[in-house]
This record gives sequence, C-alpha cells and structure tokens, in this order.
Amino acid sequence: MYFASFRHTIADRNQRVFERFSRNRFNEAFDQPPQTQGNRTAQADRLAFNNDAVCLLFEAPIRIQAPQKAAVVADRFFHFGSGSGILHFSDSCRETAAGLKPFEDLILFAAPDGFILGLDARTGQLRWETKTSGSLTAGTIVFGDKVLSGRSCTAGGRVDCYIVAHDARTGKEVWRFYTVAGSDDPAGDASWGGTPEAVRAASPWGLGGSYDPVRKTTYWGVANPTPYTRAARHGGNVEAVSKTAPADLYSNSTVALNMDTGKLSWYYQHLPGDDWDQDYTNERILLRTKVNPDPRFVKWINPDIPRNQERDIVVNVGEGGGLFALDRTSGQFLWANPFPYDDPNFLISNIDVKTGKTTINWDVVLKQPGERHVICAYNTKSYWPMSYHPGKNSLYVPYVDNCLDMTRANGTQPERRTGVRRPGSDPEKFGGIAKINMATGEIQRLYEGRAPGNGATLVTAGDVVFWGDLNQKFRAFDADTGKILWETTLGGPIQNSTITYRVNGRQYVAVVTGLGAITANLFPQAGINPQRNNAIHAFALPN
Repeated sequence: MYFASFRHTIADRNQRVFERFSRNRFNEAFDQPPQTQGNRTAQADRLAFNNDAVCLLFEAPIRIQAPQKAAVVADRFFHFGSGSGILHFSDSCRETAAGLKPFEDLILFAAPDGFILGLDARTGQLRWETKTSGSLTAGTIVFGDKVLSGRSCTAGGRVDCYIVAHDARTGKEVWRFYTVAGSDDPAGDASWGGTPEAVRAASPWGLGGSYDPVRKTTYWGVANPTPYTRAARHGGNVEAVSKTAPADLYSNSTVALNMDTGKLSWYYQHLPGDDWDQDYTNERILLRTKVNPDPRFVKWINPDIPRNQERDIVVNVGEGGGLFALDRTSGQFLWANPFPYDDPNFLISNIDVKTGKTTINWDVVLKQPGERHVICAYNTKSYWPMSYHPGKNSLYVPYVDNCLDMTRANGTQPERRTGVRRPGSDPEKFGGIAKINMATGEIQRLYEGRAPGNGATLVTAGDVVFWGDLNQKFRAFDADTGKILWETTLGGPIQNSTITYRVNGRQYVAVVTGLGAITANLFPQAGINPQRNNAIHAFALPN
C-alpha cells in the first residue's frame, strides 16, 4: 500500500481550532490497561514526515484504544522503492511501507505473494523467509515469540483456510489451525452436511486476533462460509445443515486457540449456516467488567450467570450486526443484542439463552431460485475497528444503518446483491457512533448523521472520541455527550483506522482518506458526492 503526500502539517486555520483542546482533554494514552493485550488495528505507532511523503519509522501492535509501548529498533527508515515492491533501507524519509512488525532486532514483513520475511532491523538484510499458501490479506501480528497470520481461502479451498503461527526468530512454522472443520474433527466435519472437504471455505481474512497472556490464548474471528448461499454450498439443499448452531463450522465463529499448540480451546458460532455473506470476522476486544446485562436494553441474557460478578470477557460486533459477550475462559454465552437495531429481518431469529446456540432467521433465507429478501444488517461494522474506554467501561462502535437486498440466482439470472436502507429508517441517521455500556448493555446513540463512515473510532483517556465519515468530515466528540468539540473537512472520505501517536513529546492524530473496498456504493445511498483524494492527514496539539 502506498501512501500519498503528507497533506496537513497543521495549517494555521486547523491549528487555531485544534487549540480548543487542552492537553488533558486530548491526552495520549490508556497506558497499558489490564487484560487488553492483543486488541489492535495494525497501524503505525510512530511516523516521521516531510512535505513530500509519510514514512514509517516503526510499527507496533496497537490496542483498539491506544498505541502499545514498543522500543525503536533502529533510528532509520524502511520504505519501498517507488513502484519496485522492493524494501529499502536508508537514513532519510522518502517513501512509505506498511505491514511491518518489530520483534527484538528484526522487522517482520508480510508480502502479498504469501511470503513472510524476517529482516535485520539495522542492515535490512534477510534473516529468514517463509512461503505460505493462501492469500495474506490482514498482515501479521506478533504475540510473544510467535508471529501469527490468517489466510483468505483462495481457490485452494479448505487447504488455504487457516491461522498459522511461525517462530518469530527463525520463521519455522509452529502450528496451524484450519478454520474449516475436516475429517480430523468429527463433530465439526458433520456440521457441513456432507459437502466435500476440499471445497469447504471460511476464512480469517479480516482484522487479526487478540491475545490473553494469562490464559495463553488467542481469540480470532472467522468469516462466512462460501459460496455465499446454503443452496450453492450444499447441492441445492438449503436444509442440508442445521438452522441452529452448529452448521458449517467454524464459519462465523469466535475460536479460542492455545498459543503454544494452536489447539482449539473452545468456539462460539454467532451465525449458523450463513446464507448472505455476513462475516463475523474482525476484531475481538478483551476486557474485564461486572456482568449485569439489563433486560430493558439487552434481548438475550443467560439467566444462569451470577449478577454483578467481575469477569474477563471477549466481545465482538458482526459485519451483519449483533453484539456478543462471552466468557473468555470457557466461551460461555453471557449476553447478546441485535445491533445496530432490532429489526424483524435481523439475521438471527433467536438465541437459546442457556446454551447460547444461535438460530438463523429462516424467514429471510433464500430457499428457492429467484427468491428475494431484505436482510438486516449489512456491512454495518466491517473492517473499521471499534474502540474501548476502560474508564467508562464502554465500547464506541461506528456503524451504518444498512440492510442487504439479495436475490438468489435462478437459471441464467445471476445472484443479485445490493445495500438498501433499513425499512422505515431515518435517512438523516444513516451513519453513527454507538456508546455501549459493557456492564449493562445499554446503547447510547452518541452521534447520528446522513453521511455514514468506513472509519474507526479512537477514544482517548481525555474522553475524546475521534471519527470521520465518508463526506470528508473528521470530528472529535465528547465521549459522554457526543457533543462535537472540533471538526474539519479533509480531501476525501475517511477510511479505516484512526490513530494517535507521539513524536518528540508532541502528540498527533492521523487518518487516511480515499476509496475503500465497500465505499462507493454508499455514496448514492447517502446522497453525497465527496472528493476521492488518497492521503494521510495528521494533526497535532500545539506546543
């Protein structure tokens, strides 16, 4: 990925507005909050820049809410030669590289052709390289002395659907976990209803896993099974697999893996036998909270859990909606809620609150050729991360109030899919940020607007939430009230991750603008026509 020129060095106009923040409001860090290791957005921890380019000095795993501490492995720069795809090393900042991870005196680099490389941080010389099958769409993560990565199930089918750990010092493979069950996993194998093992697919393509160093467990999300519809996967028989979990394992599941062995500790399936490409991949956030879900706010609550008990939990929001809270040790279902709204067409119709087993909404399954339904939600919270504020025990979740209008293929007529507004929804509230209390499950609509977003939220210890929309607006909100504290118009739609970092004692916040994978279709829905400039925009607190 190549970054465009550095567009903002804090223009006078923006600096004057930005000075409205005190240092205490902006604040740099949630400095190493307990039990959140591994939640990350894979962004640069420190950047250096000039008027021509933005360069990566080093990159560290980033928790959802703040940069993790990391040592500068070398006071130099790694960058790509222009158009060459070759990694260079120099003392000056000229161009940019992405996908780098530091480990001891190594820089670990995931290449798009499937190679993972270990480079000497001081010389740039190759120490080791490992070729892997499948497509590397989400880069790598370093947990302890292992570098982990997931694959996106290329044409190879099950053989290319896996999470793998390599020794960070040597590149030797340590373990591999297949995210599609096969004959070596009898219970999971049966959940595929006889579909040949070689053509099964469900990938960990999205944001990588989280790590609990106390339990020595890594938690990953797995995407939808493919092909998209039950009929296409199962020889035309939509009832070949169960309507209730498990079905097509380990698609649309959270999997908890032993970090030493890669063995499955537990799994939880959020959506069984998906019919619409509704991923439950992307980030899992680890936190500790009192568990006291309030039935006024939460639809599905396990009646057997002790109330107000402190627990370590793992939480996630699906691409197709739904918020789930699970016990981190056992995977026990604690509570769940439709998200962003409880709609009759919501993709899950029921959860057995004692067992946690989910049931697909059969009313909107495409049972016959040419059948058409609207399914809610759709890309409501995809690869753009949410954030967690430990002081307020709240998630800040960016969302799009969108649904899927889908028609099953019929003879020569291909499958048709398009995003549509949720029936009866307010067009002035198409996008927003939800603040969710993780003890009670109460949802507060912190912000709502016509323009949706594909950008992450970033919440600071100074109680400020940064978020940008597809209509070029980058804003800072009060984390309690949602009041807009500051805003500016950038040169393009705000995309994916928002980060904060510090250079020489000065704090910055930066965002990327440009076109994302699912951006353009939202423009006509929202009635917006933004500029399409690709750039990094960085802002700083005044000295």
